[in-house]
Amino acid sequence: MNWESWSDFFSMGGYGVYVWGSYFMTIVCIAGEIILILKRRRTLHKHLGLIHESTEKEIKNETTS
Repeated sequence: MNWESWSDFFSMGGYGVYVWGSYFMTIVCIAGEIILILKRRRTLHKHLGLIHESTEKEIKNETTS
């Protein structure tokens, strides 16, 4: 496709709102997924750290008894 101006490019033959809205929503969904994955990873590391600490405490208590 050849566009004569930037406004023609952004209007996409009258479908610009749909096209650019689709791109925008895709970017929002991908960014949301990345944020959720990072939050889940942080939470998992936190829980695993707590489990590791409690296991170490149990081992210390068993060896001192």
